[in-house]
Amino acid sequence: MEYISVGKILNFHGIQGEAKVGFSKNWQDFLKTLKSVYIKHNSDYIRFEITGVRFNKTFALIKFKGINSINDLMPYKGCLIFVEETVIRESLGEDEFLIDELTGLEVVDLEGNSIGIVIGVSNNGVNDLISVRSKTKKISLVPFVKELVPKVDIKNKQITVNNIKGLIE
Repeated sequence: MEYISVGKILNFHGIQGEAKVGFSKNWQDFLKTLKSVYIKHNSDYIRFEITGVRFNKTFALIKFKGINSINDLMPYKGCLIFVEETVIRESLGEDEFLIDELTGLEVVDLEGNSIGIVIGVSNNGVNDLISVRSKTKKISLVPFVKELVPKVDIKNKQITVNNIKGLIE
């Protein structure tokens, strides 16, 4: 079974064993839908049911069934929280992708000419950015927006970029 990390237990919140969880930006709606998660403790993935999720500024407050005190939660402080990959794939919208799906894709221009390869994905706080290593070995950051990246073809391992002047050299 493949797991994908969706957060990290940063600390406890209050005395009832509620977990303060850091998570990726724009994932509130997804986290609210989860009924259970896996916490990776040592090398084991331990399944926990979720009994409540709420949000406070930049983190989530998650209550797990069977965790009723600070002492119950402390062994998991610093642990990553995972869900099964299929759970994430089912929640992705039509124009949403997993980072590992984009890395390694060939980058082509609107005419289909190969211009590079995706070597990573990052976020500048406003947009997701794809890092493209061009044929000249230069690395360019391309905002992952429809106007610049009109087509992503995971099946054929190709991403089409509207290579406006100076975008990818």
